[in-house]
Amino acid sequence: MPPDAHPSPAPAAVAEGVPSFDLTTQPWLPVLRHDGVEKELSLTELFEQAEEIRRVPGDLPTQEFALVRLLLAVLYDALDGGPAERGAWEELWTGGPEAFPVARITGYLAEHRERFDLLHPERPFFQVADLRTDKEDVFPLDRIVADVPSNDRFLTMRAHGAQRLSFAEAARWVVHVHAWDVAGIKSGAVGDPRKKAGKVYPNGVGSVGMLGGVLVEGLSLRETLLLNLVPRDETALLQHDDRDLPVWRRPQPPGAAPETDADARPYGPRDLYTWQARRVRLHHDGREAYGVVLAYGDPLPYRNMHGREPMSGWRRSEQQEKKLRESPVYLPRTHDPSRTAWRGLASLITGYPPEAVQKSGRGADPGISPRVLAWLGDMAVESDALDRNHVVRARLLGCRYGTQQSVVADAVDDSLDMSLVLLSPDDPTFRDIAVQAVQLAEKAVWLLGNLASGLAQAAGADQETPRAEARDRGFGDLDDPFRHWLARLGPDTDPEALLEVWRRTAHDRVRALGLELVEGSGEAAWEGRVLPTAQGGTYWLNSASVENHFRRQLRVRVLLPEEDDSTDTTGDAPSADRPEEPTP
Repeated sequence: MPPDAHPSPAPAAVAEGVPSFDLTTQPWLPVLRHDGVEKELSLTELFEQAEEIRRVPGDLPTQEFALVRLLLAVLYDALDGGPAERGAWEELWTGGPEAFPVARITGYLAEHRERFDLLHPERPFFQVADLRTDKEDVFPLDRIVADVPSNDRFLTMRAHGAQRLSFAEAARWVVHVHAWDVAGIKSGAVGDPRKKAGKVYPNGVGSVGMLGGVLVEGLSLRETLLLNLVPRDETALLQHDDRDLPVWRRPQPPGAAPETDADARPYGPRDLYTWQARRVRLHHDGREAYGVVLAYGDPLPYRNMHGREPMSGWRRSEQQEKKLRESPVYLPRTHDPSRTAWRGLASLITGYPPEAVQKSGRGADPGISPRVLAWLGDMAVESDALDRNHVVRARLLGCRYGTQQSVVADAVDDSLDMSLVLLSPDDPTFRDIAVQAVQLAEKAVWLLGNLASGLAQAAGADQETPRAEARDRGFGDLDDPFRHWLARLGPDTDPEALLEVWRRTAHDRVRALGLELVEGSGEAAWEGRVLPTAQGGTYWLNSASVENHFRRQLRVRVLLPEEDDSTDTTGDAPSADRPEEPTP
């Protein structure tokens, strides 16, 4: 029996006595309007009001990524696979809100309304109607609600678990679980050939769980959807197949068993953005959901998916190439929760991590930037619809899983505002300046960490913790200035002059932080101590010598890098255990 609760009003019924929750007409999508008002809208209302909506914030940032991909699948399918070519896309963009195909989309939703019923008795949205276990188990909704970590309820608003959910909230979590669900052992569904002793053993995270998600945001939801909508003829960036369909238009609904053609899929963005990585069935009392059955669905192969998944960067994996004896092999480039988005700017806009060295004779690039960014870079060069001054926001979203991917260890939600000139494939000037600016910041913060380490060494204390804390503080202090600086970098600016501005900013801010560290280092560091040199002699290390070295190196390596002697890795360095050079 479901637990007692105050029920919400009963939804409309498909037929007498048959409950229904129609996602095309019932409010369930959380939106943030430009005027700051937050509310829930139906699918139809959302597309009708797309110009007035700023974002679809969701209950978690990862939920927003999943919901926008669902909206893109609707838009792609309503347009028969998307704009046929660039000219058709340009008409949608340059025509403004009036050109947005609202009538076509709402007509599409009305035509397929039955397939968007969360409670449909035969084809419930994103679910399997007869999904069950051998013992007819019904599990708590915590299994699909990602803000209720198992056995760790101290940092959640649901201290007693998700006992009941409105159908609106349940619908959002059903979409989310297909995208971001953890791995681990799951209940085996009746009819799933992978089941052993009532269980299915780990078969991977949700469909986007291993991606470094990149969502391009515009000034409105309408712009966001169009900026991520790649035309059908851009096959070099996004592959389509005539069999590409969203799950609600596939001839047969998913069953408990994995699809037999899953290895050949996804056939295109509609298939990909509605991928059924799980099998789900909500249990409800006609008013609210009170339980769920969750099982494994179709595993999604990530290897060499860069031609079909446009919303992630990709890295070349030499380890997988050796294992599989094929080349090249690309895997998604996931986000690092410990690094802010701008520190990974190089791999985001070029595909190449700064440390990558292309192996001679290997032929393939060491990395690939997100195809949606590459598409916009092409448009800025080859089309009048988007000029190089146009500023977009690259939103980075992702998860880091822990303990054999059975829990979410951390999440990423960060963003960068940048001019499209940084994505230009034919003029690397601005892109290279931006990458150089990141490298200068990395050098400056690396030197700040060395300063903290040297002060600790002079006092006879542990060096690693002060070094790490100083680096965190340095990047934190440079974070806001760099974001503002990057947003200014555009075709109408002098990139070399702006780089000089950033040199001075990074130098002055980090030097000020360094002086604070010196002033707070204490008497033991001021007095210092005698340490041995590698040549068998000794030298005196104290806060004054450490500070002098820091000032000199900061000036040479950041303010005047043309004088930088990168081979000088020891010299008059005050610390006996000098760390490696920074890698942005």
